[in-house]
Amino acid sequence: MLSPSALADLQRIFAADALSTDAAECLVYGYDNSRRQVTPDAVVFPTTHQQVVALVRACRTHHVPLTARGRGTNTTGASVPLGGGVVASFEHMNRVLRIDPDNRLAVVEPGLLNSDLQAALAPHGLFWPPDPTSAPYCTVAGNIACNAGGPRAVKYGATRDNVLALRAVAGTGEDFRCGKPTTKGATGYDLTRLLIGSEGTLAIVTEATLKLTPLASAKRTLRVTYVDVAAAAKAVARIMAQPVTPCALEFLDDQCLLLSRAQGGDAIPLAGAMLIIEVDGEPDALTSAIDAVSRAARGDGLIELRVATNADEVATLWAARKALSPALRTISPNKINEDVVVPVSRVPELVAATRELAAKYALPIVCFGHVGNGNLHVNLLPRDDAELARVHECLGEMFDAVIRLDGTLSGEHGIGIAKRDFMPRALDANALALMRRIKAQFDPDGILNPGKLLPD
Repeated sequence: MLSPSALADLQRIFAADALSTDAAECLVYGYDNSRRQVTPDAVVFPTTHQQVVALVRACRTHHVPLTARGRGTNTTGASVPLGGGVVASFEHMNRVLRIDPDNRLAVVEPGLLNSDLQAALAPHGLFWPPDPTSAPYCTVAGNIACNAGGPRAVKYGATRDNVLALRAVAGTGEDFRCGKPTTKGATGYDLTRLLIGSEGTLAIVTEATLKLTPLASAKRTLRVTYVDVAAAAKAVARIMAQPVTPCALEFLDDQCLLLSRAQGGDAIPLAGAMLIIEVDGEPDALTSAIDAVSRAARGDGLIELRVATNADEVATLWAARKALSPALRTISPNKINEDVVVPVSRVPELVAATRELAAKYALPIVCFGHVGNGNLHVNLLPRDDAELARVHECLGEMFDAVIRLDGTLSGEHGIGIAKRDFMPRALDANALALMRRIKAQFDPDGILNPGKLLPD
């Protein structure tokens, strides 16, 4: 419970319609897409940077936990307010402040939806590369919090590669700016990149200057099927070893194809595995680019290589791919979606390891994802209590396999609650100690999103 003095300070900062302690409303802001839930004591709706500064200072004064929240699409529990306290929802701080086509940048508020940003940029012939599946309803600051990626990251990079500058408030209540509206800079420590992926544990972002990219004039989509996942994984390594970089390179295993077929009908083939490959650029250059990618995609185990002939066929492929994650919940309401990453050349070994673990633990495991940069979504699908009891040990072995392959625990979902206990497997003790000291420098009282990312 908030103390009367803490509540009084919040009431001085926020108008009555921007502050709620109603139990039903607080309940709504206590969970995210991880399906974990803790109800906060209050929810506030900032609309200005100055309000956020005052909010952080009040929470620090009263030792109240403070969790920043976008739209709750996170899958690791990163926006669940473990300590109760206050949730700051940025849904009303959602404006595009400036679009600068000449310098290919946009300045935006944290609660702006990814899809609304893309719609505002399109008339200028520009886009912001991060494109997670949740793009229609996730926020820019949410993308910043977990370094979101998506299919386009294979060519254009994830969020960290596409943010130029930030305005933020540390856990001390001090506000600061970091970065500049330039694509180059070598002036001190790179605090901008440090904040990206920190899951709101260091500072609360109130403004972001984003690096934009011109929309390609043309795009072609290929559908390539293989007899098994090993053949597809080896093709990925060949594709990424040649000079033409696809703007998307997605992998679906055989079980994913069955689910996608239910979504997309007979347009989705049955095979051991499938790649969706997109190449973009100027029309005159696309033919040679498609030829180069096609040559690399061919090899042992190829069933069919087909270039989509019309927009409807492309739309069907992508609709089926983007429906996969929610469709897996029909198999298992307790679905666990891990977004591990390994070097591209070791993707075949990762796929083989998941198959071995599925057999060892008698547990359905389905793989798909952004395989062009080694980022696979490994979905464990326990269907009953017996299978659920085997999940934790299986997860531990999977993470161990990823680390043996020089990989890491997360590519774009972040750590949150779900993976924090596995962090000592991925990072050595000295690295974790340095991270804790960084956290203490930004947030000495530990009020910002407590219990996330760093293990106890």
